[in-house]
Amino acid sequence: MKTKINRIIQQIKTQRANFWEKIRDERALNLFRLASRRVPAYQDFLRHHKVKSNKVKTVVDLQSLPMIDKKNYLRKYPLSELTIDGRLDKPLIFTSTSGSTGAPFYFHRSFDLDLRTSVIHELFYLQGQYKKEEPVLVIVCFGMGVWIGGLITYQAFHLLQERGYNISLITPGINKEEIFKSLKDLGASYKNIILAGYPPLIKDIIDEALSRGIDWRKFRIRLLFAAEVFTEDFREYVSRAVNMRNSFIDTMNIYGTAELGAIAFETPLTILIRRLCAKNQKLFETIFKRIEKTPTLGQYIPSFISFDAENNDLLVSGDNTMPLVRYALGDHGGVYSFREIVEKLTESGIDLKKEAEKARIEKFWYELPFVYVYERADFSTNFYGLQVYPEPIREALLKKPLSAYLTGKFTLETRFDSKQNQYLLIHLETRKSRNGAMPQTIRQAALSAIVEQLELKNSEYRELRKFLGKRALPHLQFWPAEDPKYFKLGIKQKWVKK
Repeated sequence: MKTKINRIIQQIKTQRANFWEKIRDERALNLFRLASRRVPAYQDFLRHHKVKSNKVKTVVDLQSLPMIDKKNYLRKYPLSELTIDGRLDKPLIFTSTSGSTGAPFYFHRSFDLDLRTSVIHELFYLQGQYKKEEPVLVIVCFGMGVWIGGLITYQAFHLLQERGYNISLITPGINKEEIFKSLKDLGASYKNIILAGYPPLIKDIIDEALSRGIDWRKFRIRLLFAAEVFTEDFREYVSRAVNMRNSFIDTMNIYGTAELGAIAFETPLTILIRRLCAKNQKLFETIFKRIEKTPTLGQYIPSFISFDAENNDLLVSGDNTMPLVRYALGDHGGVYSFREIVEKLTESGIDLKKEAEKARIEKFWYELPFVYVYERADFSTNFYGLQVYPEPIREALLKKPLSAYLTGKFTLETRFDSKQNQYLLIHLETRKSRNGAMPQTIRQAALSAIVEQLELKNSEYRELRKFLGKRALPHLQFWPAEDPKYFKLGIKQKWVKK
């Protein structure tokens, strides 16, 4: 196992772009052959779409295959039929995720997926350039439970322990009190600490530390994020707050999914490119097109995964106990080979190699392909790393006495206050007879009903509310009926504002 991982790490450090392009094509074809021959659900899916698998012989042929997603594939077939040889009688690890109705879908994986995820975590560890004798404490602040984030992060770092790295682990999850206790009680023994968690929660911990008697200057803090896009301003804010010496190598945001674990990740090079784009709108539009939000830009390992993009929708192909071929993630974004992104920068007058040398990150020059993701395509907003859907709020607003005061229409969005704290904002349309006015008793009733439904339908929100308390409560804003900003007459209601 250790030899295999060492070989992959060495390839990432030394192999050129054409090597990874070849690996990507070979693995994608091999995955299709595996799924079309040994996965009952995919065999039936291909028959239904009149695809003859023996005619698919090249990467170009793969691009003509129909997409699969949760609706037309995962939820259509029994769990066993989605697996290799239609069998579940093997050692599996299950995690759960909730959809828009709150109904969970159970994804399973094998040890191999954890092993692949650990490669990304090892790269992050190695970027830290720790001395061999220096112990490192990893505090896992992702939700622990049936969700993938906390458990797969723990397992990845545990595998690093087994590979001989001087790492210690504690898993307080999203329980802030336990996180602070870990920092205070264990911090005296560890100078090097990695905080791994959802960006808004990590920021909370950083901001509240001083009032808890924690001095970040006593530590060397590194930050590992996942589950959410954030800006370079956010990165700089948290980096300065913990007295970080180099945010290029001491921060990483992972693009992960319940389906396939960690599928792409930031590198010092992607952070550099992102910052170059932030300073140059023309370059930004050249690489990311005309979008309003700064996307996460990551690199991925073609030995494990491959990406495509169609009409700005990201498709992933990955080998797991549940093989997925051209699976629509529900995210918007795009893909580049290493050579393509270098060419785009060169055309804009930027020498990436020289920029990397200026930033002193030239030793982290990985010629892996790139993927960028900038928002989910489904009707949800991201709050502390979890997806909040409109459905529970719709149900809450149907209840009396709220239905007498509110139309039931609303717009959901995530915002940040002046201190960069994240909060959930819900714009609610009042009935015409109310003209935007709302008694305090009804305001409180609306908040209570919404929170009750969110806790009932979204287990992750329920867990978050337990530890964040009032910080997890939505902010409500009431608008007159047919107000043109959010409730323009004759326009299809926009339930979520991205």
